Amino acid sequence: MRVKLSAKIIRLSVSVCLIAVVLASVISTRAASPEQRKGAPASAVNVAGADYVGSDTCLICHADQGKHFQNTVMGKAFAHPKNEKEKLGCEGCHGAGKAHVDAGGGKDTIPIRFTGDSKNTVDEKNGACLSCHEKGNRLFWQGSPHETRAVACVDCHSGHEPQSAKLSSDLRFNAPLTDVHSTKQGQPELCLKCHQMRKAQLQRSSHMPYREGKVTCTSCHNPHGSPNPKQLIQATTTENCLSCHTERRGPFLWEHPPVMENCANCHDPHGTNNPQLLKVRMPRVCDSCHDSSRHPTTPTLLNAVRDFNRGCTNCHSKIHGSNHPSGNAFLR
Repeated sequence: MRVKLSAKIIRLSVSVCLIAVVLASVISTRAASPEQRKGAPASAVNVAGADYVGSDTCLICHADQGKHFQNTVMGKAFAHPKNEKEKLGCEGCHGAGKAHVDAGGGKDTIPIRFTGDSKNTVDEKNGACLSCHEKGNRLFWQGSPHETRAVACVDCHSGHEPQSAKLSSDLRFNAPLTDVHSTKQGQPELCLKCHQMRKAQLQRSSHMPYREGKVTCTSCHNPHGSPNPKQLIQATTTENCLSCHTERRGPFLWEHPPVMENCANCHDPHGTNNPQLLKVRMPRVCDSCHDSSRHPTTPTLLNAVRDFNRGCTNCHSKIHGSNHPSGNAFLR
């Protein structure tokens, strides 16, 4: 009888122990971080910051970089951290530095490097930037032309150098306000390194005032992506143009259909060798739509009455639209 009772007590004790082990496992799983629940290695989880050495340790060797960085937009933001990422300082972008310190230096021991000889992939480099810069103008970065062509953030931006240090004395005070975000060069030079065709167009006799510094590429385009064609800031080309050329907006009593449709029907916004950024000279730009049905002469004759002084707009001066009651022919 005593033997049977002892056996029951042992089985009961074993059952209680098993239940306790299961409960402890469940509780620890619920209390673990998302990385730990996914089975992430211990090094990937910042437990008491064991792998982080602090920015002060970095500055012992990298004093020059730290001096430059503190004058940048990012450096000033990191000086007053608003979240855990910014509190990490240098390691917030470059990753934990313990392995780098233990190895006594060496660029290959830095988890994330942004230089040209870096072995990190474009996604890894951009991931360090997009962990903070994922809203605002970068909302449509995923799937944008630059992202799909493996353009890295550091191809255009420099996190360590303040913008004023990279501009000459005259450009430093005349650069457009869109150039303050630590870009390696001012616009449009930065964009024209890759967009060579646009660089050639800007050298033509009739061009937008890019070279004069009055507009930049980002006046019309968002290089980080947009839901609009050609990465335009506005929904259409016409809306982009009308944001500056408000006198062409209307509404007009008599509207010219190609003007309403798209300014690029007649103009090339990046530059041409024709007056007023026209794709072809007058009267050929009008002849591309209008045939001889409106006039007794053919569109090939330059001495026709309708081609007075070789320009339709010498008579049809209100070609973008007219508000005159008799302006259906855009004469007034």
